[in-house]
Amino acid sequence: MRRLSLVALLLSLAVPTSGAKAPPPQHQQSGTIAPPPQHQQGTAEALAPQQTPAAQQPPATDQPPADQPPPRPTFRAGIDFVRVDVIVTNKKGEPVVDLKPEEVEVFEDGDRQDVESFKLFRVDEIAETTPARPIRSLFDEESEAQRPDVRLFAFFLDDYHVRRGNAMRARTDLADFVRRAIAPQDMVGIMYPLTPTSDVVMARNHESLARALKQFDGRKYDYVARNPFEEKYANYPATIVEQIRNQVSLSALKGLIIKLGGLREGRKALILVSEGYTNYLPAQLRSPNASMPGVGNPTSGDEGYGDNQLEQRERFFSQAEMLSDLKDVYDMANKNNVSIYALDPRGLAVFEHDVNEAVPITMDANMLKLTMDSIRVLADETDGRAIVNRNDLAAGMRQIIRDSSAYYLVGYNSKKAPTDGKFHEIKVRVKRSGVEVRHRKGYWALTPDETARAIAPPKPIVPKDVDTALGALQTAPRGQYISSWVGLSRGHNGKTMVTFVWEPVASTRARGEMPAQVHLTVVGADGAPYFRGATPASASANPAARGPQRLTFEVPPGRIQVKYAIRDATETTLDTDIRELSIPDLAAPQVGLSTPGVLRARTAAETQTILNDPNAVPVVAREFRRTERLIVRAQAYGPGTEIPAVSAKLLNRVGTPMQDLAVTLDQTTGMAQVDLPLSSVAPGEYLLDLRAIGQGGEAKQLVAFKVVS
Repeated sequence: MRRLSLVALLLSLAVPTSGAKAPPPQHQQSGTIAPPPQHQQGTAEALAPQQTPAAQQPPATDQPPADQPPPRPTFRAGIDFVRVDVIVTNKKGEPVVDLKPEEVEVFEDGDRQDVESFKLFRVDEIAETTPARPIRSLFDEESEAQRPDVRLFAFFLDDYHVRRGNAMRARTDLADFVRRAIAPQDMVGIMYPLTPTSDVVMARNHESLARALKQFDGRKYDYVARNPFEEKYANYPATIVEQIRNQVSLSALKGLIIKLGGLREGRKALILVSEGYTNYLPAQLRSPNASMPGVGNPTSGDEGYGDNQLEQRERFFSQAEMLSDLKDVYDMANKNNVSIYALDPRGLAVFEHDVNEAVPITMDANMLKLTMDSIRVLADETDGRAIVNRNDLAAGMRQIIRDSSAYYLVGYNSKKAPTDGKFHEIKVRVKRSGVEVRHRKGYWALTPDETARAIAPPKPIVPKDVDTALGALQTAPRGQYISSWVGLSRGHNGKTMVTFVWEPVASTRARGEMPAQVHLTVVGADGAPYFRGATPASASANPAARGPQRLTFEVPPGRIQVKYAIRDATETTLDTDIRELSIPDLAAPQVGLSTPGVLRARTAAETQTILNDPNAVPVVAREFRRTERLIVRAQAYGPGTEIPAVSAKLLNRVGTPMQDLAVTLDQTTGMAQVDLPLSSVAPGEYLLDLRAIGQGGEAKQLVAFKVVS
């Protein structure tokens, strides 16, 4: 029998869970669709990338007048209110869209419920005035997923359980599905078994997603280690390796389900591309060392070793264990209202194993049935469909679109109002013949503690400026060669002073492409030249050693265009780009604050050097260690020669004040300075709130930063 304790020990040490940061396989495409390389990183005032996505047209609908918002469905809500997505199709698989509320009956744990809301949801008929926007941040992902005309699709490419030839045959259909069937507003994500859940982004760059699907490569029964994680067990017996692969895949699948469930309550489609799961491995494949197939296995290549009683018992107990693991997956899918569409890339399969593997035909037939049944269970138990035993995969995937495009949202208040934390079965019946009714199997009731939290007064809403500052911290664009920060302050004769600071990114050193100089050319909206210059060239072999570099120039308020060229020490241009920047009028007779600059000190000597240098160059980074010290500077000004009072507070990530901070204010120049040691600050995200108050009003600046241990 298998030594499951050994597997459990290994998994506890190495297998990534839904939140773990396991190294992705070198061959696979991440679920993240990365934006084109950018060059900046910094505050919200930085030179933000002006990406122009491909034209994305919403479905053709009758649009309401521009001054009238589109009608949105309203639903009752409450801790005892249950909503069920119900799909009703005819014998051809087409949606039935003319049901009446009186034709639908809902039962919870066998007790009939009173239907209180009934709404037909047709994605292709929802009129939206807001076009589909690119997904550039977690905020975009979460907010766009809530739109009623947006469908969510996630691909789980289980390369551990798909043979290479089958993956190559199926990936064209997968890519065509994304290119042709997915609407512009739909959001799609891709995940592999070793992809961290945090790397999966539900994106709208469908062409990039299609190209990623075209790279799908199967690895079933291929035990060549492709990353450090797999090297840890590469020499284990093949049976143990298969068990580990099963656990890795299923735990990652659960992580993806949780992510989808957190995006919204409505229906989500998870497309599982897999040939199925089993903990049983035929004797002919049970090599003592998975990396050396056949070596030391007396039954390798022996087709005469058949499906005897010992093998039947081994297969029975192995599959019983696997069914328990699959139940954990579909229970979680039902809890998160995720429907699993299991797509078997084998097509119309006749055999499970290749001829060279010498598995007897009876054993092979049993293995084929076991694997197909495993993915059928996942689909059947989650209101999805199993696209198995068919060569026309595209036709099966078209049903996924139909299921997600037209459904009824039925709601009722549970008569029992359970708070036991248990699963409660839901059944929906339709008083019409010749139709198929599908819906989620039930829901998990809240526990008493969860109920108390649900009815507790709502927490204060995070202020918009706090959310914006933290969003810039999370999604600050990172360039291929440099990261940068732009600060704005009052200049002379009504102009605004622009400070441009840059640093090489760490990856450039590994590539051997070290930027040494940045050339800037600045013109106005009418093409008038404002500035042309460059930071000093570095004579060092390691330009990063001299720290951040700065350029300053003055421009009038309005929109400007900044073109910059990144060059190495040999004057070779590494990259160029053009950005637009909106320059505010800081010469107005009112209180104002310049963009705060952040300086970092790692030692006491560095601290004294910065404090004694009023022209120290700010850093671009916004992630610091607790052993470091931050010195934040901003210039305050008011009408005429007034120097307004300046105060500072440390805020937590929801904008709640934590601590008043001392501010040193130069009454001659108006330069305000905050000295913040991070040793007493726990790891997390914070904001520094700077405020200037005077006769000309009040000004505020927020600086978001992250502290790590």
